Amino acid sequence: MKNLNEAILLLKNKKEVEEFLKDLCTPSELRALEERWAVAQLLFEDKLSYREIAAKLKTSTTTVTRVARFLSSEPYQGYKKILKRIEK
Repeated sequence: MKNLNEAILLLKNKKEVEEFLKDLCTPSELRALEERWAVAQLLFEDKLSYREIAAKLKTSTTTVTRVARFLSSEPYQGYKKILKRIEK
């Protein structure tokens, strides 16, 4: 049995990713993932305060703070890796 990480690596294009995520996650889980990703992108741009990001995305400052912690101080740096690749 393949683990989730290995399964994700087998996806070949955006359509397959979308279909897989729709099967894997509930609509509310997908919205939460999209919300965190949007927060990460705005934090990475470093132009808005946490409150401004929360207001713009209609999310809580708790969500913004949580994403900021993972973006800046947690060891995984997954957000940052992808954001830097997009930036190039």
